Amino acid sequence: MNDRWNLFQKFLITQEQQISLTEFLINSGVILVLAIILELTYIKCSRTISNRRQFAGVFLLIAFTTMLIITIVKSSLALSLGLVGALSIVRFRAAIKEPEELAYIFFAIALGLGLGANQTFVVIEAFVIGMAILWGRYFFKGKRSSHQNLYLSFSAKAGDAKLDDIIVAVEKTFGKNNLRRYDENKDLIEASFLVDTPNQAKLADFKKSVESFGDSVRVSFVESKSF
Repeated sequence: MNDRWNLFQKFLITQEQQISLTEFLINSGVILVLAIILELTYIKCSRTISNRRQFAGVFLLIAFTTMLIITIVKSSLALSLGLVGALSIVRFRAAIKEPEELAYIFFAIALGLGLGANQTFVVIEAFVIGMAILWGRYFFKGKRSSHQNLYLSFSAKAGDAKLDDIIVAVEKTFGKNNLRRYDENKDLIEASFLVDTPNQAKLADFKKSVESFGDSVRVSFVESKSF
């Protein structure tokens, strides 16, 4: 029994692999290219109404960090066990509001895991297949390049409109939306939404739908990239 324990301890101490700097640099270059392509794909093909360009900016950091961790811990079983213990006391909090956002994050992590394990060709092949699926669905279901993420700001005199009525009007015209701000006092009611609109005609339709709230109504649309 003691011999087995001593053998296991010796394995933990001596089981180390030398990290190849050349392989790491090659994988770093590959992860850079793949992450940038993934970012552009998310910005173009995603159906979320969040700020896609800002959210996509973290893909490269996630993928590279994952690759770095795997590259280091795979050289030693002791480091691998230490990583498990370290992650057990670390909690990550992220405002993931839609499943599609989480799917792209897992895609970036998978790239880092594969390249960290030196499975370069497998990762590239899987990435090509994944891109073919995403872009195939994009063209098959119709391009969304005409869609715009807009901030809709609505204001009116207090009493002329209610929040429920405003939400109904927004949902009826634009469908998917996200209430970002709401203020009300004795003189004024204000509400801001993030909406995804396929054409400018929707803006005119919404303006007409809220005219019944009175002459005090003010509506403005601002492209989300302006913020």
